[in-house]
Amino acid sequence: MSFRIQPTAPARPNRCQLFGPGSRPAIFEKMAASAADVINLDLEDSVAPSDKDSARANIITAISDIDWGSKTLSVRINGLDTPYWYKDVVDLLEQAGDRLDQIMIPKVGCAGDIYAVDALVTAIETAKGRAKKITFEVIIESAAGIAHVEEIAASPRMAAMSLGAADFAASMGMQTTGIGGTQENYYMLREGQKYWSDPWHWAQTAIVAACRTHGVLPVDGPFGDFSDDEGFRAQARRSTTLGMVGKWAIHPKQVAIANEVFTPSDEAVAEAREILAAMEEAKAKGEGATVYKGRLVDIASIKQAEVIVRQSEMIAG
Repeated sequence: MSFRIQPTAPARPNRCQLFGPGSRPAIFEKMAASAADVINLDLEDSVAPSDKDSARANIITAISDIDWGSKTLSVRINGLDTPYWYKDVVDLLEQAGDRLDQIMIPKVGCAGDIYAVDALVTAIETAKGRAKKITFEVIIESAAGIAHVEEIAASPRMAAMSLGAADFAASMGMQTTGIGGTQENYYMLREGQKYWSDPWHWAQTAIVAACRTHGVLPVDGPFGDFSDDEGFRAQARRSTTLGMVGKWAIHPKQVAIANEVFTPSDEAVAEAREILAAMEEAKAKGEGATVYKGRLVDIASIKQAEVIVRQSEMIAG
């Protein structure tokens, strides 16, 4: 283990992040009543340029007027390459009240992008005397973003990071129009049979490693085909196995699937507790390892089991 202790990520449920455009205030109440852990009100891609100002006003009103319960409330601002983002930040922090928890920054390419938003946010917080500090979540959507992923994760305001598959694919020059999931031409061939692998795996792994290094929540991004429940579930399962804590929902029907996949099953929690109990018995006997259901478990097994138990207890709490 390194002398530098790996920090822990924020202790909050983040199984599902439900997105909704700021230009559709009629759906805000339904979003607040959903089972999603995080609400992302959007000012970016889902809002037409002509609707940016009205969408921003809708969100500012909704932040204070709607009961969002215990959900993490986040707003996705416009990209730093647009003329809209600075006004998103200024108006949100000066007018929206303290219920806002987080700002999502899209298309981040380097740590300098985070610094720019941080400088503006810090100035407004100081000027307005805001008691609750805004946290950041970012989307890795470019070749530059994945190349600089660790320095991006190191910002002190950072709470979560996602992979935005569509823009990422375009930036990388990938020949696909799909948003997440397997891709038709990305396969291996063995004995005449095709086997499809995951083209997003390596980028997700890089994000998880950077996030875990700096105490940030790694989150899987969108799955575009919301008619394909099993495809969504399959990608979510791959992501949770890699260490991600949740997934976006771009349609309300995806919320239940994300919550199901990213909530440890009763069986998994029970087994984790049994492993911890078995290791306690081993330690009492002065042993560093033991056998559980025919397989070796040791100190590393304790850490793995503790991840599952902590996740379950946090969600239950």
